[in-house]
Amino acid sequence: MCRDISYKTPNRLMNGRWFRPFVSMIRECIIPCPISYFADNLCPACNSEGKFIMRTGERETLGRRLARVCRHDPGRYNLEMDINGWVDIREFVDALREKESRRFGRWLRPHHIKAVVECDAKGRYEVRGNTVRATYGHTVEIELDLPTDNIPPALFYPCSDEDLEIIMDIGILPGNRSHVHLSRTVAKAAEAGRLGGQQLKRPIILEIDTAQMTATGDTVWKAGTAVYLAEKVEPQYLDRVEENDDRLAPLISKWEQEEEE
Repeated sequence: MCRDISYKTPNRLMNGRWFRPFVSMIRECIIPCPISYFADNLCPACNSEGKFIMRTGERETLGRRLARVCRHDPGRYNLEMDINGWVDIREFVDALREKESRRFGRWLRPHHIKAVVECDAKGRYEVRGNTVRATYGHTVEIELDLPTDNIPPALFYPCSDEDLEIIMDIGILPGNRSHVHLSRTVAKAAEAGRLGGQQLKRPIILEIDTAQMTATGDTVWKAGTAVYLAEKVEPQYLDRVEENDDRLAPLISKWEQEEEE
């Protein structure tokens, strides 16, 4: 299991100077330890330096290829995906080394795929045996076999002011994705609206009564660490989170401050 704690790694003192360490590369812990890979200078579990696995740029590029193959277009690399979204890791590595030999030919091995997956803090990918898949974000049709138990009683979804009326009328549809993507918290939904495909400055947040959804027979899957999936959300399960709600008001205040700067 990887720990990517770069977002909260403090500055360190070296040779009398403070610096922020280079933390985006991936390293492997080579002593007995509960953590296999980590994205920090030292293993957060045992404090060892570990062994270098890949640089920041290599990690980012490989992550983009993972998204392309496991979410959207495995055929681009002549790869086969099974009905549940699994792709063979060895075949994936061989395809990248062949088609992009200048970029991947010298260094890419199966353990690099596993390292990127384990160090993805959002849980966007999953490794099982010698196969890998995306847990959400698909535009290709797959049959999900993700967990459906312990679903929170409420989940959240961002939308624009322009889309609010039609969503409240017909519900939430997946659009160009295979499933509707829901967030565990108001903050995560707001982040998805501002930084995701919608790029909304001030997203409206809808609360979904998932307890009622599942009670009436609809299925909700747990995909990532804070992402859940549904085939559709009917309008009767939707309610707007008001701007003065304690879960949303601090976020709006922060956005207003950013706009003034």
